[in-house]
Amino acid sequence: MPPPALPPPPLPPLQDWQEIVTLYEKENTYLAELASLLVRSVSYEAPALRKQISRCQQAQQDFARREEECQLAAAELRERFYASCKQYGITGDNVRQELLALVKELPSLLSEVGAGAGVLTEAIELYEACVEFVCESSAEPVLPLLRHVGRRGNTTVYEWRTGLEPVRVERPEVQEVPEQPKEDAIDWGDFTLEPSGASDGAGAGGGAQDEIDWGITLEPSPQQDDGIDWGDGESDGAQISVLEAGTEVPDGVARGSEALTLLEHAETRNQFIDELMELELFLAQRLVEMEEEADVLAASQFQLAPAALQGQTSARVGSLLASTRALLGQLGARRMQHLFTILASPRYVDRVSELLQQKLKQAELLLAKREALSQKRQEALAEQGALEPKLDRLLETTRELQRLVRDGAGLPPAAPP
Repeated sequence: MPPPALPPPPLPPLQDWQEIVTLYEKENTYLAELASLLVRSVSYEAPALRKQISRCQQAQQDFARREEECQLAAAELRERFYASCKQYGITGDNVRQELLALVKELPSLLSEVGAGAGVLTEAIELYEACVEFVCESSAEPVLPLLRHVGRRGNTTVYEWRTGLEPVRVERPEVQEVPEQPKEDAIDWGDFTLEPSGASDGAGAGGGAQDEIDWGITLEPSPQQDDGIDWGDGESDGAQISVLEAGTEVPDGVARGSEALTLLEHAETRNQFIDELMELELFLAQRLVEMEEEADVLAASQFQLAPAALQGQTSARVGSLLASTRALLGQLGARRMQHLFTILASPRYVDRVSELLQQKLKQAELLLAKREALSQKRQEALAEQGALEPKLDRLLETTRELQRLVRDGAGLPPAAPP
């Protein structure tokens, strides 16, 4: 058996404690310990707490500054996003669907451009009269496509090339590109990994269904000498008929690119823009010549000009020039150029959508970073709130130690601050 536990020693009586305190205070023995505590408090503990509090305050200022920078950068990215959407003519709620919907508005916009070309008839006649007067030749009409659009509007390419209105228009089908998935996945198809039952022999009857039919026949059939049908015999298949260049479509149907309008087709649209620029240059030069009244030589050259040239005023020519430039500006607008690019390449929608959405994603990342910085600032503020009471208590203890040291050393009390 273990020995019984000894009872704790009795506490010394109160007189013994008083004697110990008296001996501790005799000849100011306690002042050395008080001075050591005071030096440690003043030299180390208080400066360390002040440094930690200052570090917390500096961290709060840095975090607040970076929060503001993130907020401003995110707002700038959003402004750039909506400015880009405004240039495209969309709101930005669903970029891809809105861009695709813009293409449906393109025919009506191009019809307006075609109708606007009708006001340039007078300018075209003025240009034609000037060419005939200066060149003394009218072998080919000037600005044929612009004249055609001004008279008949934005017709089909078929009507422009043949001069006949098509009986039926079969426009090419626009294949809408599906939206790309978020994660690229490889579709391996329905291949079967198990080996076929006919792998042991080529002559097995059950393995013919599992083999891959590559469509290649090594042995010619009895009805065919070389496996190639040259079309010499009678066949029930479709016959290919080659039309000579310049002949009309037999059934009067506009197909493929012939079914597109003049301003939708890239080739005819570029020709239309070139003729507009040619007309603009003529009107601008003619306006400069009409405003130079002191040029006697230029005035004498147009004395024999037809009435269509002499009867024009600089104000009227300036009005025609403004109409031409307005039509050019309408076709050269950034929104119209984007619509033409979308019409030519549906993949362009995905690229534009990705570029625009990237700005929003960057703005969201900046806002998330701002939230993280705000949380760190709150943590620094909480740490400062925990350190300040410790510093206050330490300063109070330091003042008490100073008072005890002064009283024990017989020094006069410190002057109040």
